[in-house]
Amino acid sequence: MKPNDPNVSNVSHPGAWAPLQLPVFRAFWLASLGSNIGTWINATTSGWVMTDLSSSPVMVSLVQVASSLPIVMFALIAGALTDTIDHRRYLIITQIWMALAAAILTVLTATGQLGPWSLLVLTFALGLGSAMAMPALSAAVADLVPRNLLAPAIALNSLSMNLSRSIGPAIGGLLLAQLGAWSAYCLNMISFIGMIVMLWYWKHTPDEHALPPERFFQAVRAGLRYSWMASPFRAVLVRATAFIIFASSVWALLPLIARYELAGSPGTYGLLLTSVGVGAVIAAIVLPYIRRYTTRGHLVFIATLAYALTTLAIAMIRNEMLLCIIMATCGAAWLTVLSSLQVAAQISVPAWVRGRALSLYIMIFFAGMTLGSLLWGWVAAQINSPVALLISAAGAVLAAFLVQKFSLGSQEEPDLTPSYHWPYLPITEEPDKNRGPVLVTIEYEIPLDRRVDFLHAIQPLGIIRRRDGAFSWGVFEDLVVPGHYIEIFQVHSWLDHLRQHARVTREDQSIQEAINRFHVGNAAPKVSHFAGGTPTPSAPYNL
Repeated sequence: MKPNDPNVSNVSHPGAWAPLQLPVFRAFWLASLGSNIGTWINATTSGWVMTDLSSSPVMVSLVQVASSLPIVMFALIAGALTDTIDHRRYLIITQIWMALAAAILTVLTATGQLGPWSLLVLTFALGLGSAMAMPALSAAVADLVPRNLLAPAIALNSLSMNLSRSIGPAIGGLLLAQLGAWSAYCLNMISFIGMIVMLWYWKHTPDEHALPPERFFQAVRAGLRYSWMASPFRAVLVRATAFIIFASSVWALLPLIARYELAGSPGTYGLLLTSVGVGAVIAAIVLPYIRRYTTRGHLVFIATLAYALTTLAIAMIRNEMLLCIIMATCGAAWLTVLSSLQVAAQISVPAWVRGRALSLYIMIFFAGMTLGSLLWGWVAAQINSPVALLISAAGAVLAAFLVQKFSLGSQEEPDLTPSYHWPYLPITEEPDKNRGPVLVTIEYEIPLDRRVDFLHAIQPLGIIRRRDGAFSWGVFEDLVVPGHYIEIFQVHSWLDHLRQHARVTREDQSIQEAINRFHVGNAAPKVSHFAGGTPTPSAPYNL
């Protein structure tokens, strides 16, 4: 499934549509578009149906909560599964689950048995399927396109969501008005078929260097550890949280604005969401050109301010056509922020932990959506929807200024492909993979006048060791022989150390080479390995 079209892969500044020239990504994108259209038909229908079943702003906002809460609860589990089991079968199961939930929703609605709580339960079930699929689908993008096409591919993925937001609500509003809610739910059920077919024919090529997968809880811990230790990815999480807590007010309260403030129909609500999608499509087309001249962090900051201004306008403007223009601007700002954050998230983590890291990003994002929807629904119930939107707009501006110090990186992307530069050890007796703990030592000879610089330079290496699995790390100087340093780190087992070999990236390699330049010995720094536990030989693992 790796793309290999030199006419596409070697373009230094690819256009917005370049990834679609790759057949495998094109099939994935079209299947995702169909599924996303069904999802937005469902979301539009459920939001409006709940206003029929209950006039409470809290109950209306709970539709968004029921959709988002499963992602908060299960995203980390889904991320660990993404990185440890077969993608294809796993994703097919999630799509079948959602198709069944949509089928039940269709039957209950058609027979007049759907109530507010059954609507929330089935919305939760659909959200559960989405939660389990999202990390795997997000991680798949990096497997489907070459590195230079990742940014436009992610933008196209976001475009799929927002294009479906243009098409889905319009179809949903039309079906609601002409045939009833059951037909919209039925179409959502059918929309999962395309994704199931695409996944059925998808063959994911395994990594030839792959070691045995981590156990589930071990995989979860490794993902959390990496996300905490990797400062670029941590910055993405902070910026995403600061944005979504306030941005969620628009999506939670828009059904109320359409129905009560505009005195509109289902078509009005669908038209507003369609306008959002139109703006997102325009943004997706121009973003590849804008990105050449600015950083992701600056782009997110400007787009957040634009989003806050549109939120302010939604709270105050009551002209339907003018509000459609405002919603298009809102959609453009929304896509700009989300695609920029997703690009930053994707490029800041290597492949071995991508599913778990992206699941944490997704969890943070939807936790913000869930809490934000509850918060703004409650504020609207206490005061009114327009005032709630005004408060959220002010909060978005304040948060945007407060989190600017968390950098999303420069224009130049880090090279996180595996370097495999650690040499294979000439071990006489290969230890059992579970033997441990394992202690690794590296000895350096450092000139006396460069010791301070050496100690400063080696600190990032300590973060890398712990990030990739070490539970302890330190650097010590020989008091008898000044300038003779020993770096030590420990991992739980021999297999965990082999995983460190596979996890070292080319970016890490450049840091290690810079540290080794301080070394003045006749030979390279001496590396030694010591294993605890009982000596039990096992079959070797190739590095």
